[in-house]
Order: sequence, then structure tokens, then C-alpha cells
Amino acid sequence: MKQKVDLGIWSWLAQAVVALVAIAALLLIGMAYLPEIQKNERMRREIERLNAEIDQLKAVQQQQQLEFNALRNDPKTVERLAREKLGYAKADETVIRFETNAPAR
Repeated sequence: MKQKVDLGIWSWLAQAVVALVAIAALLLIGMAYLPEIQKNERMRREIERLNAEIDQLKAVQQQQQLEFNALRNDPKTVERLAREKLGYAKADETVIRFETNAPAR
């Protein structure tokens, strides 16, 4: 039969040293991965920013597609645009343009 020898404080100190070494190893591993964790967070923020930009550009593209389709398929839209941008008028129409004066200084 084996007898257990009571080493007193030495047994407790040995356990404490093992625990401290384990904690130190975990801290070193954590410090080694900290830059990677920060890099991952920066990349995640960049992905969110780019996704927001993509959503905004999709909305602009959708609006431009609607305008394109209207110009391609709706003669009234083409007529309105020709009148507004190019100043066109029908043969029997009179066009009156109002100009605003610059404020006096």
C-alpha cells in the first residue's frame, strides 16, 4: 500500500506555479493573436462600409434604369425632356423664357 506524504506548503506552491505558468501561456497566446483580432475587426468594418456603398449604388442604378426605360418606351417622357433641356417646341407654340436677374451688389 502506498502512503501519501504530506509535503505541506510545497505541494500548494507547486500547484500555484503550474497554474501561473498555464495563465502566462494563455496570455502569451492571446497577445500573439491580438493583432489578428484587430485586423479582423478593421476588415469587418470595411466590409460593412462597402456593403452600404453597394446598396447606395444599387439604388442609383435602379433609378437610372427607370429613367432609361421611360426614355426608351414613353414618348411623352422624351417630349418633356426635349422641351426642358433643349428648348424645343411644336410648330404652333410660342415659348416664353423667364430669366432671373442677379441681385445688385
